[in-house]
Amino acid sequence: MSSGAVGAGLVPLVESESATLEAERLRWGIPANQLYRLGLSFYRDKEGKALHLSYEDKLKLIAYTQQSAHGSFNDKTAPPLGVLDVIGRDRRAAWLELGNMSQTQAMIAFIHMIDRLCPLFKPFVEANRKDSDEQKKISLKQEVSKELLEVQKHAEQEQRRLQQQKSVEEEQIRRIKDALNEQTYDQFLQYACQQFPGNPDQQAILVRQLQDQHYHQYIQQLALNRQTAAKERLSGSENYSDMCAEKPVSNDKSVSVTDITSHISESLQKQGSDTNDDSSPEQPEDSQSDDGDGFPTVASASMWTRGGTSQFKQTVRNAAGGGGVLQVGHGETVTIRVPTHVQGRCLFWEFATDNFDIGFGVYFEWTKSPTTQVTVHVAESDDEGDIEEIIERCTDDLESGSGTGNQSLAALKPPLSIIIPIYRRDSHLEVYAGSHAYPGEGVYLLKFDNTFSLWRSKTLYYRVYYTR
Repeated sequence: MSSGAVGAGLVPLVESESATLEAERLRWGIPANQLYRLGLSFYRDKEGKALHLSYEDKLKLIAYTQQSAHGSFNDKTAPPLGVLDVIGRDRRAAWLELGNMSQTQAMIAFIHMIDRLCPLFKPFVEANRKDSDEQKKISLKQEVSKELLEVQKHAEQEQRRLQQQKSVEEEQIRRIKDALNEQTYDQFLQYACQQFPGNPDQQAILVRQLQDQHYHQYIQQLALNRQTAAKERLSGSENYSDMCAEKPVSNDKSVSVTDITSHISESLQKQGSDTNDDSSPEQPEDSQSDDGDGFPTVASASMWTRGGTSQFKQTVRNAAGGGGVLQVGHGETVTIRVPTHVQGRCLFWEFATDNFDIGFGVYFEWTKSPTTQVTVHVAESDDEGDIEEIIERCTDDLESGSGTGNQSLAALKPPLSIIIPIYRRDSHLEVYAGSHAYPGEGVYLLKFDNTFSLWRSKTLYYRVYYTR
C-alpha cells in the first residue's frame, strides 16, 4: 500500500474521532477529556462503596485506562510478570483484547461503561458541571468587580487631581486679586467715598465692583501680552530674545497693573466730572493723538461684574427696548451694531447667559451710520457679517454707477478700532457690564463669540443704552 493510500485512510478516522468527541461534549456538557478524568475520580472514590463491580468488569475498566494512557499493548516494552501473578496476566490479557483501539475510543468506552454500571455517575457529572459553572460565574464577577474598583479608583484619583488643580488655580487667582486690591484699595475707597458719602454699605459694594473690574482688565492685558509674544516668536524677530532679557516677566506684570490702575483712575475721575458737571468742556482735539489713519486714539473701556443674574434676565425679558434675548448658535458669532447717538456721549452695555460662558469683545467702526437703530447680525465666523455688508456696498455702488465696484474688499471695509478684544467671559455666573466714551461718530460692534463651542448654543440676555 502506498503512503498516499495510508494518508487518505487516516482522514476519515480523525474526522470520526472529532465528531465522537463533539457528540460526547454535547451530551454531557463538558469536554471528553475532562469527563474521563471525572470518571477516573468517581471510579477510585466509589469502587467498593457505591460501585460494586464484577471481576471481569474491573479487568475491562483497567484495560480501558491502560489503552487510553499508553495505547495498544506492546509485549516488548511491558515488564515481566511473576510466575504466580495471575491478576497481572488477566489484566494484560484484557488489555491485549482491545487490539488497535485508539486512546480516544478507549476513554469514551470507559465513560460509557461507568455510566452503564453505575446510575450515580450521571448526577455526579451534572453536579460537578454546575459547580464548575458556578465557580466560573464567581470568578467572572470577581474580575468585573476588580475592574470596576480599578475604574472607580482611577476616577477618584482623577477627581482629586482636578480638585487639587482647581484649588491651585483658585489660590493663584486669590493671590493675584489680593495683590491688585492692595495697590488700588485706597484709590477705589476714596472714589467710593466721593460717590456715596456717609454710606459705608454702598461704598463697599462699589469698591468690590471696581476691584472685580480691575482684575478682569488685568487678565485681559495678560492675554494680550501672551498673544503679542506668540506673534513675535512666530515672526522670527532677531531682537526678540534681547527684548525678553531686558523685560522680565515680573516687570511686565507690575507695569500692566500700574497701567490698568492709572486707566481706571482716569476713567473714574472722568465719570465723576461728567456726573457732577454736565457742562464741562470737551477735551480739545489737540490733546488727541492720531493712530496714523486720521482717526484719534481710542481710550480703553471700563468693565465690571455684578450679581443678580436672575433679576437682570427677568428685567431684560420684560424690557420694551434697548435690549433683548438672543440665541447664539454653536459655531456662530452674533454682532450687535450700536450707532453713536447725537444726544449721547457714552455707551453702556450689560449681558448675561444661561448655563455656559461666551466670548465677548467690543470694536468701533469708523463709519457714518444712516440710522441710529440697533441691529443684530449673525455669522458663522467673526468676519462673515462684515464681508456680506461690503458686498452689499459694492452692489449698491455698481447700481448707482459710482465706479467703486472694482475696488478691493479690504479697501471698502471701514476702519476698525479694537476697544475690548474678544475674550471668554463667565457670564452665566455674573452680569458683565461696561462703558465707553464715544471716540467720535461711528458704530459700536458688540461681538458675542460662540465659535469655540461645537455643540452648545447659548441664550444671551443683553441691554445697551447711551448717556450724557
